[in-house]
Amino acid sequence: MAMTGIRTVTANVGLVGQSPPEAIVDRHAPAGIQRLPQQHRTALTELAHWSYGATGGVVFGMLPPRMRAYPGIGPVYGLAIWASFEAGIAPLLGVQRAKQTRTLSRALIAADHVLYGIVVAGRLAPEPQVIARKHRSRSPSWIAGHCEQ
Repeated sequence: MAMTGIRTVTANVGLVGQSPPEAIVDRHAPAGIQRLPQQHRTALTELAHWSYGATGGVVFGMLPPRMRAYPGIGPVYGLAIWASFEAGIAPLLGVQRAKQTRTLSRALIAADHVLYGIVVAGRLAPEPQVIARKHRSRSPSWIAGHCEQ
């Protein structure tokens, strides 16, 4: 959803044209979806994109805890998702984004994937046990004992 916010702003000010999910729906959606009114097609496109993002979040959760603990893993993961789309999925689906998209647009799309990775990794709002662990490691032992209760 955070990516959608960024994409909405960048598209509405003319910095980003058609998004990858829109290009996929335009090219590969069944005829029944193609005949829907634009607002319904847009809603289905967002739903599909959010489902893809949620699946990416599940996959991130399956990474080894030690890997997920690395501070930079979120942005790296987000960029890896974007790169895998650009290098693998887009060519398979015939979406020619790399050749048709301006450098600024590509940078903005990469940036929203960095945000996705930060959110998926929980860096904006860490889980309470992560906060407690960090607090215990910086506190005298008599305070750390109270954090566990």
